[in-house]
Amino acid sequence: MARSTAQRVATTLRERIEGGSLPPGTQLSEEALGRELGVSRNTLREAFRLLVHESLVVHLLNRGVFVRVLEPADVTDIYRVREALETAGVRAVATAPAARREALAEAVAQAERAAEAGNWLEVGSADLRFHRALAALAGSERIDAAMDRLLAELRLAFHEMPSPRHFHEPFVARNRALAQLLADGEHTRAEAELTTYLEDARRLILDTMREADR
Repeated sequence: MARSTAQRVATTLRERIEGGSLPPGTQLSEEALGRELGVSRNTLREAFRLLVHESLVVHLLNRGVFVRVLEPADVTDIYRVREALETAGVRAVATAPAARREALAEAVAQAERAAEAGNWLEVGSADLRFHRALAALAGSERIDAAMDRLLAELRLAFHEMPSPRHFHEPFVARNRALAQLLADGEHTRAEAELTTYLEDARRLILDTMREADR
């Protein structure tokens, strides 16, 4: 029971981190959160351990627990692994079930609708769903789990972007183009576009991080 309670608390905190209400660098107070969520310190500490394992928070000795702040090397590593996992999806698209291919198209449409409404945070969420669906074409539970963890980490970088529109807008059309290449059976071109796409996104994040450090 205690373990399941800790998992529920971890889910609550994960959603707040991913949603931006607990941005990178925020200290997680045991006293305040325990009182708000109505759980013991032991339960909260177990929830923190789960989030540390997911690389969403860090425990700093004699200081406490903080929402993780990504370093440039972290971003590069995330994108390196993403390329491997998403490329596996691209290579499997021809044999992927129709429902998985439809999930890809729906994520593109969701991003386009959100962009038209000017909801750039939702555009970012739809973009992550697109890439999750892309990797899911491989039909591997291990790949799915790895992508879930990577994309949760990546939201930490998204929250550092001063302008969600500036960051997400260029990729709305690129998602549509990539999905079309896959639909047309242009798998080699799609893989090449994906590689360029991910490198462009990585560089945009790193350039923004460097600008913020000046």
